Amino acid sequence: MAVSFSYFRRRWRFAFLVLVGVVALGFSGSILQANRSGSNLSGQLRVIDGDTFEVAGTKVRLHAVDAPEMDQICQTQQGKDWACGGWVTKVVSDRYSGVVAYCEALDIDRYGRTVARCSALGEDIGAWLVREGMAFAYVKYGSDYVQLESEAAAFDRGLHAVKMQTPEQHRKADKPERKPLARADCNIKGNMTAKGDRIYHLPSQKYYEKTRISQSKGERWFCTETEARAAGWRKSRI
Repeated sequence: MAVSFSYFRRRWRFAFLVLVGVVALGFSGSILQANRSGSNLSGQLRVIDGDTFEVAGTKVRLHAVDAPEMDQICQTQQGKDWACGGWVTKVVSDRYSGVVAYCEALDIDRYGRTVARCSALGEDIGAWLVREGMAFAYVKYGSDYVQLESEAAAFDRGLHAVKMQTPEQHRKADKPERKPLARADCNIKGNMTAKGDRIYHLPSQKYYEKTRISQSKGERWFCTETEARAAGWRKSRI
């Protein structure tokens, strides 16, 4: 039985298309795998604290910078306590929350976070933090921002204008164990606002029931108003 040349040509074309499809499928699979485990991330940024974000569903710790912890307290030149950790987180959140960030993954830390160098709003986020005195160069992991820290310190920018432990020292410090309330009437709630203002609420006041105390943020209970005022807290106006 004779077979025409056009028959072989159709069979060859079919085989070629199948081969192209297999190669394309393998290539696209490689791309998906690279995006899943590769070195780049991009997406809207969610601020967790001063140097830790979430980008594209991945928790990211910025490379070579160290910002104060959320519960960290600094001291002003006048000797007043100041919730600098919460302040830094708010400033960073106001600037970067919701913006698109581009991150180059460099490592995975012991907490499973992706250590990365990230940029947003047209510049390196770590560089902005250190230049504005919101974080310090973390030379233990890289000297990328040492010069920027020197410049920020020379002009007393941000955290360089207050007295404080380095974030690493703060993390290593032994935290005193919380003691149970000595008396049942130690029910004054010492709350901290997003701006770092320290306000105490009495049981008879409007927002007492809604106020929640978080020790990790530096908030606490008091037994007397005198004790609260002595610690630098003021009474809620309502």
